[in-house]
Amino acid sequence: MSAAKGIPAPSYVPGHNLLAGKNIAVTAAAGTGIGAAAARRCLEEGARVVVSDHHERRLEETRTALAEDFGEDHVHAIVCDVTREEQVQGLIDGTAERFGTLDVLINNAGLGGTASVLDMTDDQWLRVLDVTLNGTFRCTRAALRRMRDQGSGGAVVNNASVTGWRAQEGQAHYAAAKAGVMALTRCSALDAAPYGVRVNAVAPSLAMHPFLAKVTTDELLAELTAREAFGRAAEPWEVANAMVFLASDYASYLTGEVLSVSSQHA
Repeated sequence: MSAAKGIPAPSYVPGHNLLAGKNIAVTAAAGTGIGAAAARRCLEEGARVVVSDHHERRLEETRTALAEDFGEDHVHAIVCDVTREEQVQGLIDGTAERFGTLDVLINNAGLGGTASVLDMTDDQWLRVLDVTLNGTFRCTRAALRRMRDQGSGGAVVNNASVTGWRAQEGQAHYAAAKAGVMALTRCSALDAAPYGVRVNAVAPSLAMHPFLAKVTTDELLAELTAREAFGRAAEPWEVANAMVFLASDYASYLTGEVLSVSSQHA
């Protein structure tokens, strides 16, 4: 059966208080992508949220917009470059100091790019790995230590990608990093389980937002969209919905899982 053509996105799903009382940190939350959508969805579900990003101006713009909608006491911003250990620790400590605990970490920070392995430089390879995989490791390690010491459980939700399963030309560095995020998710889940902390991931295929459109050719976007069963890319908030589920108590017996948020086979 051929893929559907242009099935419209569903109506936006209202909040149902799934995260009431939880304190959440979201990395790479500035701008218009999945991180910003996740921060908004968490707030709509009753959480208090620390938004984080390395881009100070965009981060403050995001914080201001969210505070206008949800109140200054529910939103805080902390600048964090996930390649710098002291800033990662500052994010985790700062969230707990601001709200009392860190209950959920959403690891959204990642870096892509397109380059053939034949032409890829060490710097290109290492930069993508350092942000996307090492950054997720640094944040996860700091969060798990905090959650262990708090003694009240918690959850980590990582943003992986279907490229961690599926080959795509020019994406060796990104795919390797995202496959690493998947393996990190599964292994760290076992390390965290004795402390009542769950570690899971989502693996989106294609979520459309302005930044992606700016760094990706129209031809490639059209090709990727054509692979989707619904004939369209996901909205960032649709990926964020899956993150909310994994962060919530509805996922209490899920750990070490990678949830494909995709309308196509991995």
